[in-house]
Amino acid sequence: MAEERTLPKFDHSTVKISKEESLVYYEDMVLGRLFEDKCAEMYYRGKMFGFVHLYNGQEAVSSGIVKSLRANEDYVCSTYRDHVHALSSNVPAREVMAELFGKSTGCSKGRGGSMHMFSAEHKLLGGYAFVAEGIPVATGAAYQTMYRRKALGDESSDQVTVCFFGDGASNNGQFFECLNMAALWKLPVIYVVENNKWAIGMAHDRATSQPEIYKKASVFNMEGYEVDGMDVLAVRDVAQKAIARARAGEGPTLIEALTYRFRGHSLADPDELRDAKEKEFWNARDPIKKFAQYLTENNIVTQAELDAIDKKVMETIEDAVKFAEESPEPDPSELYDYIFA
Repeated sequence: MAEERTLPKFDHSTVKISKEESLVYYEDMVLGRLFEDKCAEMYYRGKMFGFVHLYNGQEAVSSGIVKSLRANEDYVCSTYRDHVHALSSNVPAREVMAELFGKSTGCSKGRGGSMHMFSAEHKLLGGYAFVAEGIPVATGAAYQTMYRRKALGDESSDQVTVCFFGDGASNNGQFFECLNMAALWKLPVIYVVENNKWAIGMAHDRATSQPEIYKKASVFNMEGYEVDGMDVLAVRDVAQKAIARARAGEGPTLIEALTYRFRGHSLADPDELRDAKEKEFWNARDPIKKFAQYLTENNIVTQAELDAIDKKVMETIEDAVKFAEESPEPDPSELYDYIFA
């Protein structure tokens, strides 16, 4: 096992979080985890097809950032590991599950499947199958917000765009070009690198000349932060600061969240490349267990309240599966609808 990077320390004594808010973050993380577990079950039962990339272990990044945004107003741009970003963005579990089943009731009308979640209503700009493909889309969304405000004088145009991508994407050309443009134009965008140490089977440290991705922000004269991506409160703290800066017109931020996926790259990946000790190290830092412990030890919520949320989420997911199974297939007559050219 390669030596682990020293995780940035976060002072939990500085945290101010209400019971109501903490339950929102907890429920969102549990929804993400249990939804992905159900996806694995459905995939192996032959209910889902194609590639399915699960998010287990990385929930604190999605919840800590997306739940700090203005719901259904700010924009979120995802990757091919996009189910949980969709759920955090308030896309109903029914619509996400139906999309995975290829049904017409899915958020992309059954046309996108696992890697192409989209919802105009919830400002989810899509999942993208090509690595780094979402970075220019997010940069464009942030540009139109800035343009409406500065060129068209629309004071209400103060939305923030968040762009998620993995460590592998930070070696792609779009990353450098878009960060440069965003810095020059002071765009209201937050680039979030979910560094889970592995780009499919390629270890991050072997693929990049500067493994500390957040330091690349300095080249563009941009704010760059590293954060413990297994700690939802640490992620929330850095997200709130970056969102405030973006909304105030102070420009973009690069956040590198150090996290880990508990499953293989996709459900077709036997996951034989990663060291067992490495998995043990990260499994012990499960973000949901850590947050639950923080909430109960600090008497913010009771264990019974957390158990009630777990039960509620399970019911939501069972309902989503039933809805997906009973939903109609897309009608063949609509095959050529929604095609751009």
